[in-house]
Amino acid sequence: MDLNLADKDAAWVSQFLASRRTTRDFLPTPVAPEIINQILKDSLTAPSWSNTRPFKVAVATGEVRDRISNEFLARWHVLSKIMRKGFKNKLRLIFTRYGLPTSNRSIVKPYVAELKPRAERVGRELYTLFGVARGDRDARDKQWGKNYEFFGAPVELFVYIHKSLHIYAASDAGLMMENLMLSAHAHGLGTCAQGAVNIWDDVVRDEFEVSKDYRLICGIAIGYPSDSPVNSFQANRIDVDELLLKAKKKSQK
Repeated sequence: MDLNLADKDAAWVSQFLASRRTTRDFLPTPVAPEIINQILKDSLTAPSWSNTRPFKVAVATGEVRDRISNEFLARWHVLSKIMRKGFKNKLRLIFTRYGLPTSNRSIVKPYVAELKPRAERVGRELYTLFGVARGDRDARDKQWGKNYEFFGAPVELFVYIHKSLHIYAASDAGLMMENLMLSAHAHGLGTCAQGAVNIWDDVVRDEFEVSKDYRLICGIAIGYPSDSPVNSFQANRIDVDELLLKAKKKSQK
């Protein structure tokens, strides 16, 4: 198909990109399989390292989605208690180990000084919107647990990358995911990329045939957004000046 891009409105494209929001409250309305198939098809138009497409996607819906969610929630209930101080919690950790991350443990490491303020800001603004006080640990744990309910989304995707290509596979997956999320947005769907779900890869593998050569990188919740105010939340965007590297000043010879 020959698309005359000169006739397209570049400003509209910019507006469309800026209108995408992370959805954190979904309606239970099912998403038609043909729509999921189309956004997956659209995702594959993204560029890829030597066209290797080093990623796989598991689509969890219905009973499979519910089983994964229920197990995640059970583990989070235990892990959130283990993360608190107390001798009893430490004993539980020693004897059961249930709830501990089984994959991607690096996700629980603190952010480096350069990046931490951005993460703290979005967390502070979001929890304020949720009405969760800074020192209310129970409320914070409950809100975080909604990650494992996939915020009510009827569809959860689990994105895997081939271990052999390391960061290049992750780069390709990121390009693919962005296409996928923009296609979903065009179909009136909301999405939420979720790093929180990648710490219990074994739960997903119990439901899908996943090669040992692939590693879980994240999940994506997909569904129709509710009218909750949280879905209008706009995270702070850095300026272009913060994006650009400065050129080195070299002396004239």
